[in-house]
Amino acid sequence: MKIGDLEFPEDLYYYAEHHIWLKQEEEEDKVKVGMDAFGQKIAGKILFVRLRPAGKATKVGKTFGTLETGKWVGPLKSPVAGTIAEANPAVKDNPSLVNDDPYGEGWLLVVEPSALDADLAGLIKGSDQDAITKWIEEEQQKYADKLE
Repeated sequence: MKIGDLEFPEDLYYYAEHHIWLKQEEEEDKVKVGMDAFGQKIAGKILFVRLRPAGKATKVGKTFGTLETGKWVGPLKSPVAGTIAEANPAVKDNPSLVNDDPYGEGWLLVVEPSALDADLAGLIKGSDQDAITKWIEEEQQKYADKLE
């Protein structure tokens, strides 16, 4: 789904409050996590990404890393509870991948979730166009000064 110049793939789930997406991997026991197009746009040019390493536990709403731009340092919050299986080494070496390809090469983590069904219930489905549109319209109003 496209809203303005931003893409929100329908096969993803969105942790709206923190602009993080989640995709169920073909291996049912893992999910991939990244920052959505709106989040990376309001953050600006990403200069540094720090991620917790594989093997560490994560919980919904808890920080799994940070990112830095020229004017901002912020936490990355997990949409699921579980164990980090992999942190993307490419974004460490090239943080702008999060800006350039947020749903592809700019992914952040692979997590082995511990309560996926319960965690998915708190996210917006990408296929729910009404919910995505309402969420992004509210965010556009909230961050109007950063989008100019």
